[in-house]
Amino acid sequence: MPFRTRYTGLIERYRDRLPVHDDTRIISLGEGNTPLIRLNNIPRQLEKDVDIYVKYEGLNPTGSFKDRGMTMAVTKAVEEGSKAIICASTGNTSAAAAAYAARAGITAFVLIPDGKIAMGKLAQAMMHGAVTIQIKGNFDDGMRLVKDVASHAPVTIVNSINPYRLQGQKTASFEIVEELGHAPDYHCLPVGNAGNITAHWIGYREYSCTTADKVTEACAYCNGKCKFAGGAVTGKQPVMVGYQASGSAPFLRGGPVEDPDTVATAIRIGNPQSWHQAWKVKEESGGWFDECTDEEILAAQKLLAQQEGVFCEPASATSLAGAMRDVKSGKIPEGSSIVCTLTGNGLKDPDTAIQQSTSPVLTIDAELDEVKRAILNNME
Repeated sequence: MPFRTRYTGLIERYRDRLPVHDDTRIISLGEGNTPLIRLNNIPRQLEKDVDIYVKYEGLNPTGSFKDRGMTMAVTKAVEEGSKAIICASTGNTSAAAAAYAARAGITAFVLIPDGKIAMGKLAQAMMHGAVTIQIKGNFDDGMRLVKDVASHAPVTIVNSINPYRLQGQKTASFEIVEELGHAPDYHCLPVGNAGNITAHWIGYREYSCTTADKVTEACAYCNGKCKFAGGAVTGKQPVMVGYQASGSAPFLRGGPVEDPDTVATAIRIGNPQSWHQAWKVKEESGGWFDECTDEEILAAQKLLAQQEGVFCEPASATSLAGAMRDVKSGKIPEGSSIVCTLTGNGLKDPDTAIQQSTSPVLTIDAELDEVKRAILNNME
């Protein structure tokens, strides 16, 4: 058999494009290298000539895209001597922070909204040993508190205001370009705190950069923290499109939403921390922001699971819900290649999935005839 190098995570894979040194201790769980799945059935139902791919970030170690940023944030925190990290979270960040802190042998403090976090995510943070603090408030309250605490205590914030988070998350764009051989025409993402759409744009710009002056311009997004080293594949960059849940859509309301509410808990954020960067991404890429109702989001989640076999959490399906609507209307024209980021695994929020499922659960006697009858009665 031919020799194959074992994959050990995105920092090792893209070491020359990330702010690490030869002697940096890498904190990794083998994140990245997630599948880019071409949808077969949904585009046919749209009756439009488009190629739609989903970047399934739910297959990262803790089940979300947050692992990409957390490997970098915790690696740099440890390198700088930090013994503890802290974050505010709607769930996925807390799960990732707890896991990578456990891997590093440091403490994770996570602030989550009391009663407003999916049980799968809470279970992860608790099992990984994080100090979990439930606050009687929302994510935005938690974010304010985290910033206040970090100014008085020796802890490192690992929310997306940490520039190293975006450095890790930009690698998703590298993987997409490498797999397709070019950037897509459109890249659609769910938008909550807006760090991920910013990080993807950093990645696409860096991958298309070939001269030092362009590199400097791209690095302005992350306060000079990146260390890009050339090697462009193509100069093409996608149109970046961000979709929010209607009950939590500050970009569509023109300012913060005081009490955000949506079934898509991962994007239930009323005051995005990467507000200005995300607007810059929209303007530079020629993209737009839009909103999806909870009904549209859940319908897309169910359609993706039942038609394509891909199970994502509700917030993830926002990208596909918006993309399908814009393909139908012609805003995304025929002939386009589209990538939709699916930010988290469906197992993060099983309760919501079960509540909307219409698949029958049959209870029968443990007899052959009963099983045969159940099968025949439910054959399509």
